[in-house]
Amino acid sequence: MTDIPEPAVQATRYAVSYFPPDDHEGALFNLSVEYRGRGLWAVVRLRSCLGSDGTWSYESIPSEREDEWLAEHRFDLDTALKLAKEHAPKITVNGFTVADALAMRQNREQRRA
Repeated sequence: MTDIPEPAVQATRYAVSYFPPDDHEGALFNLSVEYRGRGLWAVVRLRSCLGSDGTWSYESIPSEREDEWLAEHRFDLDTALKLAKEHAPKITVNGFTVADALAMRQNREQRRA
């Protein structure tokens, strides 16, 4: 039998959220920082990536992405995590901010107690 080397293990996704991982209601407010190859990471929400200018853009299939778009939407890990943390509190879903969603969650928990 051939000796097989030890497999590589690498983290490829970080969750950035104000909600527990199993909170389905909070899932729409989540961001992720995802590895995209060549040592670069993307800040992702749904199917959009955060650009260096602070705007969100739809992430097309790899063959349709141009170098200019990639340069604006890929970061080193530290920068991507920093940007994700900065933008996490700014997410709005159906007119509700993260602060609104957190307050509603807290109110529900208090009523249950």
